[in-house]
Amino acid sequence: MGIEIINESGREVDESGIRAVSDFALLEMGVNPLAELSILIVDIEHMTELNKRWMGGTGPTDVLSFPMDDAMPGRPDSSEPGTPILGDLVLSPEVAEAQAKDAGHSTADELHMLTVHGVLHILGYDHAEPEQAKEMFGLQNRLLDSWRAKRTAAPAES
Repeated sequence: MGIEIINESGREVDESGIRAVSDFALLEMGVNPLAELSILIVDIEHMTELNKRWMGGTGPTDVLSFPMDDAMPGRPDSSEPGTPILGDLVLSPEVAEAQAKDAGHSTADELHMLTVHGVLHILGYDHAEPEQAKEMFGLQNRLLDSWRAKRTAAPAES
């Protein structure tokens, strides 16, 4: 996968973990391995502005997903040839840090979860309706559990 991460947040984040979990999720979901995804990590002010402009929200949010056209090559349901550009994810480490504290885990774990959540939105999943939420959050949890298990089982590099 071509995964570009741009950190404009002014905070140090686990970019290698974010890249690894997004790559894992995309491959597990059957996305074309040549697909490209951009991940932008922003400060709380920028996230607040994006949330207001694109989602009509107030205040910051944790993750925003901006998928390309639904028929974009690279998605599992696409048979179209061409450059597989999936879209853009935007993450807020400040919001993630507050949520992680409330949830009792690390900011890195929260960012990994938000990355998978955003990837699923890019792939067309939603959680607006109860059945959709059950499917999406179940899949999100399975992907994270599999990724964590694989990561724990991987031998340490020397």
